[in-house]
Amino acid sequence: MKHILLFTFLLAFVITVQGQSGHASEQVTITSGTGETRVRADEKGVLQVNVSPGDMRRLTAAGIVHYSDFGARGDGKSDDMNAIAAAHAFANQNGLRVEADKGATYYIGGKQRTAVIRTHTDFGTAAFIIDDTEVQNRNAPVFIVGSDLRPFTPASITSLHKNQEKINTVLPGPCLITVTNAHVKRYIRFGLNQNNGAPQTDIFVVDKDGHVDMNTPIIWDFDQVTNITALPIDGTTLHISGGRFTTIANKAESKYTYYSRNIAIRRSNVVVDGLEHRITGEGDHGAPYGGFISISDCAYVTVKNTLLTGHKTYNTIGAAGKPVSMGTYDISVSRALNVSFINCSQTNDINDNTYWGILGSNYCKNLLYDQCTFSRFDAHMGVANATIRNSTLGHMGINAIGSGTLIVENSTINGRTLINLRSDYGSTWQGEFMIRNCVFIPRGGKPASADLIGGYNSGQHDFGYTCYMPEKITIENLRINDANHPENYQGPAIFANFNPQMTDDSYHEPFPYIKTREVVLKNVTTASGKSIRISDNPFMFKDVKVITTSRF
Repeated sequence: MKHILLFTFLLAFVITVQGQSGHASEQVTITSGTGETRVRADEKGVLQVNVSPGDMRRLTAAGIVHYSDFGARGDGKSDDMNAIAAAHAFANQNGLRVEADKGATYYIGGKQRTAVIRTHTDFGTAAFIIDDTEVQNRNAPVFIVGSDLRPFTPASITSLHKNQEKINTVLPGPCLITVTNAHVKRYIRFGLNQNNGAPQTDIFVVDKDGHVDMNTPIIWDFDQVTNITALPIDGTTLHISGGRFTTIANKAESKYTYYSRNIAIRRSNVVVDGLEHRITGEGDHGAPYGGFISISDCAYVTVKNTLLTGHKTYNTIGAAGKPVSMGTYDISVSRALNVSFINCSQTNDINDNTYWGILGSNYCKNLLYDQCTFSRFDAHMGVANATIRNSTLGHMGINAIGSGTLIVENSTINGRTLINLRSDYGSTWQGEFMIRNCVFIPRGGKPASADLIGGYNSGQHDFGYTCYMPEKITIENLRINDANHPENYQGPAIFANFNPQMTDDSYHEPFPYIKTREVVLKNVTTASGKSIRISDNPFMFKDVKVITTSRF
C-alpha cells in the first residue's frame, strides 16, 4: 500500500519553479508521472519538465544531476539551454548538486532562457559556447545564482543617519539592507557622459536585532526613506566551480545597449572557483557588455583562481553629443558588500589599450583584489573601503571615488597615475590612502611624466555632495620607474594639476573642493633620480603638509 501511495503522489506531483527576478524565461513546471523524462517549452516559453519515477529515484539517491539527464547533447552544436535550465530547476527542488558532463561542449543560443542556480554546481572541464550574434533578450542572464530567501520591507524605518549603529527593527536573521531617498540626487556626473545623478542609495549589513555591521557603515544621512528592502543573508556558502565559457560577441550597433548574457550572482555567501571566460568574434563594432560575472544585491562573494577577458573598446556619441569610448566589462559589481577577487587574471595583455578595463563597480563596500593581474580596478559611484594587494594592474590602473580607507600594497601599477580619482564624479575620496611596498610604472613604461594622485575638480560643478581629497595619504617604500620620461620632465609629482585655473586666491569655487591635509612619504625612490614634487600647480596644494624621509 505504501508503494502505491508513493506512486500516486509522484503522478500528481506538480511544481512551478520561478527565479528571483521573475522573468518568464526562468519559469519551469516539473512533473513526475508515467512516461520518459523529457523537457519542452510551451507556447508561453515555460519549460515543461517530466521526470520519470525511475529517474526521480535514481537522481535523488545519487544526489547529483547531470545536464545529460535532461537531454543535453553536449556536442557543441545542439542548443542545450533548455536541458541546462531544467537540470538546475530539478536540482533546486530536491537539494541536489549539479555537475556538467565530462568532455561535453554545450551550445547556448540566443533564445530567452535563464538557468537558476541554488545548489552547488561543478561545471568541471566542460565547455560552454554562448552565442550572442542573435539574441532575443540581451538583458536575460544565462545563469542566475539565486537564493531561496525572499526580500521584504521592514516596517517603521523613516529616516537614518550616517554611521548610525542600529536600526529600529527586528529581523528573522542577518540581512542586507538597501535604502533609497528618491528626493536627493547624488553622483551628478560631469563630462562627456554627464547626467542628472542618481537617487541617494546605501547598502549595509545588520544582524537580527538591527545592529549595523560597522565594517559596512551607513555613509549618508537619510532625512527621508522612500524605499527600503531587507534581503536575508544565506547562512551557508554556495560553491560554483570550473567551466570553460566562450562568448561569441554580439555584432549590434555600437551604442549603450548593454548585453547581460552572463552569470548573475544575486545570493550572499557564494564562492566561484576555477572559472574561465573567453571572447571571440569581436569585429569593428558591437554593443558593450555589463560583465560576464555580475555581482549585485548580495554580500560575501569570493571569485578565485578565475581567468577572464577584457572586451574590445567601441565608441559612440555620449550625453554631451561628442564621441566617447564605451565602458564594457567582464566583471561588474553593484550594490554588493565584501566582494573578493583572489588569484584572478585575464587573457588579454593588461597594457593593451584597445581593450577596456575589466571591472566596473557602483555602490559597493569592502572590495578586494589579492594576487590579481587585471587591466584596472574601478569604482564609479563610490566604494567604501577597498584593498589591492599582491597584484599587478595594467593600462587603466586604479580609478576610484568613495570613502573610508583605500589600501594598495605589494603591487605594481602601470596606469597614467598611481591612483586616479575619477573626475566625472568629482575626484572625491573622504578618508585615507595607504600605499605600501609598491612599484609605479607610469603608462606601462611609455614616455610619460609621473603623477602619483590624479584627478580634476574645478569647484564649479555640483556633484550632489561635498568633494574631498583624501585627508591623509601615506606612501611607504614606493619605487617610481620613471626613467622613460619627456625632455622637460621635472620629476614625479604627488598631485596632478587638479585645476589649472586655480593659481591664486582670486579663484572662486562655488562648490569647494576640500584638499588633502597631510602626505607622509617614506622611502620613495625614482629611476630618473629626480626628486618628488608637490604638483605642477603648487598654489593649489600650498597648505598640504608633506612629511618625507625619502631617498632619491
